[in-house]
Amino acid sequence: MKIIRLKPGKERSLQRRHPWVFDGAVARGGGDAGETVRVESHEGQFLAWGAFSPASRIRVRAWSFDEAQRIDAAFFRDTLARAIALRSRLGIESNGIRLVHGESDGLPGLIVDRYGDTLVAQFTACGVERWKDAIADALIELTGCPRLYERSDTSSRKLEGLPEVTGWLRGSGETAFELLEHGWRLGLDIAQGHKTGYYLDQRDSRLALYQYTKRLGFAQVLNCFSYTGGFSVAALAGGAGHVTSIDSSGPALEQARANLLLNGLDPAQASFMDADVNASLRQFVAEGRSFDAIVLDPPKFAPTAAHAERAARAYKDLNRQAFKLLTPGGVLFTFSCSGGIGVELFHKIVASAGLDAGVDGAILQRLGGACDHPMTINFPEGEYLKGLVVMKKA
Repeated sequence: MKIIRLKPGKERSLQRRHPWVFDGAVARGGGDAGETVRVESHEGQFLAWGAFSPASRIRVRAWSFDEAQRIDAAFFRDTLARAIALRSRLGIESNGIRLVHGESDGLPGLIVDRYGDTLVAQFTACGVERWKDAIADALIELTGCPRLYERSDTSSRKLEGLPEVTGWLRGSGETAFELLEHGWRLGLDIAQGHKTGYYLDQRDSRLALYQYTKRLGFAQVLNCFSYTGGFSVAALAGGAGHVTSIDSSGPALEQARANLLLNGLDPAQASFMDADVNASLRQFVAEGRSFDAIVLDPPKFAPTAAHAERAARAYKDLNRQAFKLLTPGGVLFTFSCSGGIGVELFHKIVASAGLDAGVDGAILQRLGGACDHPMTINFPEGEYLKGLVVMKKA
């Protein structure tokens, strides 16, 4: 067994059961990509078993903090079984559920979502890549699903020195599905859609928009970065008078139109813009337009803390323009999925945007990932998705 010896004082994060060891903490030792290594303090004390990543700044991702634990196929089967059992207790009324959420389930670099009888997995780190076959076999056995599609086409694979890989790992067949949630039907494609096919993490936020729309009676709703219109369906289902959806993907907007029809909603109450969101917001401000509710759900601007300053400027500009477009008493649903932007920083960004727009706002609710996307108390980086529901004071 290969040993990674840390520099003096660098053992504290592992002792707090944080699963990452950065390259700057390593004094000596190494291994092959994905190889299980023993991590020790500078004094030789056992700290963790982990997967070695020679190309990544995150040099080791911990599997276990138990010295007696063996990292083998049985370990992965047992860890997967615990993650799946947790979801079965949550009572989620949807056929789209996250079964494995990386570090939060003790499996760094592994994401697994279930769509009906089909699994979709992302292997984003060297450790789970090395154990891919054992993990795939265990997933099929534990879930009873006959099919497993791989969507290992994330940017994080590059940081691990891994190529992008997509395609069927187990089984074959159609990749188009219909997601069911909150009584709505949403079409998606696991081979072509974002992430594993859809943004399952925003399930609760879509419901929140529906509930606020029913309660406050939004007449005009603007859905920015609308993708395939999940928030648009939620607003119209809640009784919104009209929803404008903006996205830079024509195919996504076509699916958004189809999703309205799937749910028996009136397409005359919706308009779709294949356009740049930033430019559109500025144009709306210049035209004097206004909206009762605005959804800002942009892509990841800051994958790491190193990108935070530039991302903060982008988030602030978006939110400033949105505040200007809100009617008095209107509500902004604003989100960040950037891991490099923490909850406190995001709050400050939105507050600064409101100040620059000359707007005072009341935070009605904080939003985050759905309950099948948990984070652990020892891994705050798991809270990548954060949202605020802000009412513009009259």
